[in-house]
Order: sequence, then structure tokens, then C-alpha cells
Amino acid sequence: MMKLPHFTRRSALFAGAAVPFAVAQLPNTAGAEGHAADPQNAIQNTFEMGDMAVSTLLAGSRAVDNPQGIFGMNVSEEEFAAVSAANFLPTDQSQFYFTPTVVQTGTETVLFDAGPSAAGTTAALAQAGLAPDDIDVVVLTHMHGDHIGGLTNDAGDVTFSNARYVTGQAEFDHWAGLGNDGFEAKVRPLAEKMTFIADGGDVASGVTAMAAFGHTPGHMVYMLESGGKQVLLMADLANHYVWSLAYPEWEVRFDADKAAAAAARKTVLGMVAAEKMPLIGYHMPFPGVGYVEEVDAGRFRYVPVSYQLSL
Repeated sequence: MMKLPHFTRRSALFAGAAVPFAVAQLPNTAGAEGHAADPQNAIQNTFEMGDMAVSTLLAGSRAVDNPQGIFGMNVSEEEFAAVSAANFLPTDQSQFYFTPTVVQTGTETVLFDAGPSAAGTTAALAQAGLAPDDIDVVVLTHMHGDHIGGLTNDAGDVTFSNARYVTGQAEFDHWAGLGNDGFEAKVRPLAEKMTFIADGGDVASGVTAMAAFGHTPGHMVYMLESGGKQVLLMADLANHYVWSLAYPEWEVRFDADKAAAAAARKTVLGMVAAEKMPLIGYHMPFPGVGYVEEVDAGRFRYVPVSYQLSL
């Protein structure tokens, strides 16, 4: 396995199968399709890191019933309720967030994941001052529906027409053999524009792939590095800041290989906590940026960012 530059304890090698998230919708979207050009509450959050500008994009959000049908499937109702109460969380509903990230490296503009829909992602990009044609590279961390939905619009037109595409070889190969409708409609038509990478591969200057298999067979996280600073883009390594990140061994319905996903969480989160670097999570509460503290062996606490990255 290729050694990654400037950091250690960085590889999480795991495998499994996959179940996609349902497509999300932004709350407070004005009416049905055709009644509004864009979702009204598309939001972006931008910070600078060395020569990079990093923007997290709220491309969708929705409430979901019965959280323990998704998170903590291997713990008792009593334990789930106690942990939820300690974190001021209801047990009848959870709010899902869908947050692609765009990174301007100084030479290229790189979008990580396309979001659930083209409308949500392009509206959030516009809030960050970017048009779809400004995107030079689209990185697919994995191929669940809420990460590939925005690759084309409802008419089937390619959203990011000027981009090249990057994804993990293992991830693409897995989905290519499934006959999955989403993959066939959204991803396969772009295959000729795709570059396939493995653990340690470089996407662009300062952007390095790290294998973190388990959520899907080829799920990748990415290290962003510029000006002597680092941020980990963890994608779907953890899908909730308490019920997944804080308790990495709690099983998540959407993790294809649950044991591998738990091991990946513990390895990568342990590294992030030890090095006190910020991370970006696709499903963390918006703006999706925070820190991780290891509070016990294999247990963590998520600390949302406030002004640290603005100084």
C-alpha cells in the first residue's frame, strides 16, 4: 500500500456491499417542481486553508422517523434512549444533512460528491459564487444515490459538463457489476471521463485519497493539505455525530460491511483526534465541519467548528 505524505496512521482497509440512502429534499423548498427555480435555503460555508478555499454546501436536508431503525441497530432501546437523552436528541426523529464540498486549490476547482439532486447542489454552488461549468474535477467518494444524484438533472443532462471525474477503482467495479439503476443512469455514462484511484492516490495538488472501506466496498476519505494545515474530508465514514461518530461500533443500516465500517471509523477518527485536525462530514449538522476528541478507548466526541478556521 502506498504511503501517504506528511501524516501517519492513515490507512483503513476494509470491504463490503452497499445500500443507498434515499434521495433528500431541502426543507422549505418553494412548492413542487416547476414552482421555483432553485431551493430557497441552499447554504454555503467557506473558509481558507493555505492556498485553498474550502466551501461546504448544504444541498439537501430532511427529517427521518425512527432513528434506531438506522443507527445503533445492535444496542438496546434503553441504551439508545439514554445516549440520546444525554445529548438532547429525540428518539422519534433525526435530521439528515447532505453536504458536498468544493475545494478551490488555486489551480483547479474540485467538487466532492454531486449531492442528491442537480438543483440542490447547483443552487448551493451559486451561493458560493460558482457555476456548474466552473467545476474542473468531480470526486465521487462512493456511489450511494445521495452522492451521485446531482451528476445529471431531471432531463438527463450532465450537470458538470467541463469536469473530469475521479473515483475509487474498487468502488466503480463493485457498482458496475450490480445492475443498479442509479449507477447506470448517473455514473456509467461518464465512465470515459473517469480516472480511477486507490489508497494514496492524488486527485489534485494537496488532495490525497485514503481507503476507508466498509460503508461501501470502495468508500474513500480525502486529506486536504495546504499551507502546513490539514482537513480530513470523511464523506460517509460516520453518518451521525452521536449515533455513529461518538459510538463507532454502533451498527448503521446503510453500512454494507458493518464490522469493517466500525473498524474504519475507529482507525480514522482516532487519527483525527490524535492530530487535532478538523474534519468535514457529509452528514454532520451543517456546516458539516468540526473536531473529534477521543473520550475513551474507541469512543469519541464531536465538537462543531465555531470561529477556529476563520482566524
